[in-house]
Amino acid sequence: MIKSGEPQAPPDFLRALESIGRRRVRPEVRLREVTAPSRIAPFALALTGEVDGTDAAGEPLASGRFIVLHDPAGQESWHGTFRVVTLVRATLDPEQATDPLLGEVAWTWLEEALDHAGVDALAEGGTVTRVLSESFGALAGQANGVDLEIRASWTPRSTDLGPHLDAWSTLLCQAAGLPPLPDGVTPLRSRRNTVGP
Repeated sequence: MIKSGEPQAPPDFLRALESIGRRRVRPEVRLREVTAPSRIAPFALALTGEVDGTDAAGEPLASGRFIVLHDPAGQESWHGTFRVVTLVRATLDPEQATDPLLGEVAWTWLEEALDHAGVDALAEGGTVTRVLSESFGALAGQANGVDLEIRASWTPRSTDLGPHLDAWSTLLCQAAGLPPLPDGVTPLRSRRNTVGP
């Protein structure tokens, strides 16, 4: 968000915010605007998201962040003036931890979500991390857990960032284990899962 005393947001950034604000996400996803990073780019927006429901430990099925960075002067590593930076975290079944292809599969989820949303992007990159937690001693009776974290960023080719939010929310739902929405089905608008007015 823009605070008083800060430079006026450029038209491209305002168009990007408007496109995000018009987007509907699945009713299971709760979005909230949070303080955006201020050192990476002069203009930024940050959202957090959680998928309704909780796992055995009482945590959300999946959570994450969606950040839009804008530098009107551009940044060489971005290959443009915008950069979308995302994070998705979820707890998986312990059986999935032993799958040697889990990282590749999770990255494929992202690629498919971007493709399905019609996102045209440059310089995609990121990491997939899995952490296996095993309990010992007094905690030995607790179930083992596997935490998956997908960090990704890319450069949009236009100011229409609504599809980018769609792709990220799809990835969030997939990591949570929700079935995909059938083609042609649009989530109903709900006040609690939209970003804009």
